[in-house]
This record gives sequence, structure tokens and C-alpha cells, in this order.
Amino acid sequence: MTEKENNSKEKDNEKEQEKKDKEEIKVVMPDAEWTTMPEEEFKEQPDYLKVFADFYIAQFNQRDLEIMNLYDTNSNMVDINHYLLNNIKFTRKELVKHVLQYHAQNFQSIIDEIATKDGVDAEKMTSYKDWNNWYEERRSKISTSLS
Repeated sequence: MTEKENNSKEKDNEKEQEKKDKEEIKVVMPDAEWTTMPEEEFKEQPDYLKVFADFYIAQFNQRDLEIMNLYDTNSNMVDINHYLLNNIKFTRKELVKHVLQYHAQNFQSIIDEIATKDGVDAEKMTSYKDWNNWYEERRSKISTSLS
């Protein structure tokens, strides 16, 4: 065999080997399986609790929770505030819905303490203005000192 024939035969062998390699290494991609999380179902909350949560969030945003702290006996505010800080990107309306999903019992504990100490009937506090008036009245009862 001549050198030319040898080179030709080698090239044929290489092509044949490449063809076998391609057949042996066959990549099979599985079809994508899409799963979606079900939409979260929110528990229905009483109106007075929604209004109170809305008022609380407004006070939180203004950094004005000192008076509210007087009614927190079990560190409920720590849980609520932690949640609010982590979810501050929600609109206030959405934040009310979400915070009540996980911390309604914390808000209820604060409301219960307010009812016990101040005799407030939370179920009759149906507007933001009602809670704001209570808060300002409570603030006015605090004596101030210049010491």
C-alpha cells in the first residue's frame, strides 16, 4: 500500500470511529415537568382585626409604637414587627392580609390586653379613625416631664 492509500484508509477509520462515538453517546433530554405552587388561601378575619392590623402597621411605619408596647405582655410585637420588616415590600393592604394570616393571634392578644386595661370594645372599633382617636387619647393620659 502506498502512503496515500494509508492516509485515506486512516481517515476513513477515523470517520467511522467518530460515527460510532456519536451513536454511543446519545444525550437524551427529559421533558420539563412544570409544577406550580397552589395559590395561598387566606383565612377570613373579622373586620375589627383587619382595621387594628392596618392601624398597627401605620404606627409601625411611623415608628410610633411606644404606647402599643404598654399592652404587649407576651412579646407579641416582636413577632409582628419581625414579620413586617421581612415583608415591607407589600402594599399596606396586602401586608394586612398576609400578617393576619400568620400573626392574627398576636394581634388578638394585644387587643385583648387593650380591652382589659382600657375597657375598649374592639369589635366596635371599625375604622382607622376609631383606633387613632383611642391612641391619641391614651397618649394624652401620659404625664410628661422635663427632667
